[in-house]
Amino acid sequence: MGTMSTYGNRDKYFQSQYDIVLRNALTCEKICDVNNSDLKRIQNPYGGQPTATIQAVAGTYSVSAWTVTDDALTVTDEVIYSEHVFAHEEFFAVFDIAASRIDNMMYAVAFGIDKFVLNNLCEDATGAYTTPTGGFTTPSNINEIMGNLISKVAGYQDAYKGTFLVIENTDIPGFAIAGATNGFTMADSVLNNGFMNNWMGVDIYVVRSGTFVDATLGTTTVTNASHRVFGVKGVATYASPRGIQYDEKQVTGKTGREIVVFGLVGFKLWAQKAGLIVDITLA
Repeated sequence: MGTMSTYGNRDKYFQSQYDIVLRNALTCEKICDVNNSDLKRIQNPYGGQPTATIQAVAGTYSVSAWTVTDDALTVTDEVIYSEHVFAHEEFFAVFDIAASRIDNMMYAVAFGIDKFVLNNLCEDATGAYTTPTGGFTTPSNINEIMGNLISKVAGYQDAYKGTFLVIENTDIPGFAIAGATNGFTMADSVLNNGFMNNWMGVDIYVVRSGTFVDATLGTTTVTNASHRVFGVKGVATYASPRGIQYDEKQVTGKTGREIVVFGLVGFKLWAQKAGLIVDITLA
């Protein structure tokens, strides 16, 4: 049984639904390709990269062998949460408990998917970069770090899709201070508007501290504490067949309804594009 508000139905409420305390920003849909079809397996075979020969005009050539490598995304994990709302809890409340709980449960599942995808993206990246000592929190590091990260993917065709950097909220001080002291236009903008969400053309997304973790998430073990991730948008895919779903059911011996919210999830950083994602280690 849930815990009812002690104020019951006497007071006017701030909202028709009761409010969740804090919600973290969600990021993965902004930086990955998303597939919500019913497919459990998405295949993406790829061939080796051919290299053309530059030679004096001769009209002759040598024939190269070629191969195709199989690569696939398979949905293997789910994010799930359930609660029971009794009939009398719904009856005595002045707000719609079931609707509010479903909304908040859906967010919790969405956040679980976001955390799963971000950690797998960082884990599977084949690009690597270690920051100077102090990482993003040291203002004098920011331009050096951003220049080095951009150089990792510059010159590739996919870079036109745009680049991103995902940091945690504890990394912001270096950006804020550097922005307030770097040139008149940027300094004025940062001083007037606060943290910049784009730096040197890179879109910056901020997640809460503790998003990048050393943990087992479903079927995957990740070691991402003190790591961040940078790369080209849209080169990784996550699948969530039919998106986030919910079900309500009667339970023998209980009034009301049991509510369950769940989402299936699979992730793949495609092998031929893995170098376009950079695993950042904070020094």
